[in-house]
Amino acid sequence: MGKRLIALAIESGRFDLLAAIEKDNHPDIGSDAGLVASAGSLGVKISNKYSAGADVVIDFSQPQALDATLKYCLENKSALVLGTTGLDDRQQGEIKKASQQIPLVYSTNMSVGMNVLFSTVGKFSQLLGDDYDIEIVEQHHRFKKDAPSGSALTLARNICESTGRDFKKSVIFGREGKEALRHTGQIAIHAVRAGDITGIHSVIFSTLGETVSVNHTAHTRDCFAKGALRAAEWIVGKKPSLYTMIDVLSLAQI
Repeated sequence: MGKRLIALAIESGRFDLLAAIEKDNHPDIGSDAGLVASAGSLGVKISNKYSAGADVVIDFSQPQALDATLKYCLENKSALVLGTTGLDDRQQGEIKKASQQIPLVYSTNMSVGMNVLFSTVGKFSQLLGDDYDIEIVEQHHRFKKDAPSGSALTLARNICESTGRDFKKSVIFGREGKEALRHTGQIAIHAVRAGDITGIHSVIFSTLGETVSVNHTAHTRDCFAKGALRAAEWIVGKKPSLYTMIDVLSLAQI
């Protein structure tokens, strides 16, 4: 993701890359960020230390990097676009606290298409009604650490919000056992990890006699990088608050 963010930012001609941050002891530290991203020499070396003065930071990394990112953004009053998933409750709280001081876009998926699905899946649930069983299937590459995906959880939360379900009581994760019949109102999330699948999310609405499926397939990581860059342009100059890609794209949950 870092490589594609750099390459597409430079290709757009609308960004000045100030720094490219990696974890300690990463083999690319000290290398030219542009060359690593196949975007030509930029004169910006990959480092494990932040540089002062960024208007906006894009963090698409791992949960353990969040504290340092928030600390930098708060000290420098930099806007933050955060696409990292797998955050725990404490980190979610830190994000909300930070957004009182800086503008912050947080989304479990930066893809424009996926966010359209986020904003409409609740309406599908309302229109189809209680007779339709709901299952969510997400597929990702074998290296993805967290499961289920943050996007699958967002889909489930949006459905619950639109249909008056309690998330904790309604959502289960997979099924097993001899007595695994589905219960009325239940939403099951299933996670697949295989090969190099970039990302596929499917929401299945099924009743006796028919099935309606809505899905999003990411062909490459560019769709996530382009969405993050779009958010980065949008958020500069905004007042401190916690925003989502729904705000960036002027979408409202229907």
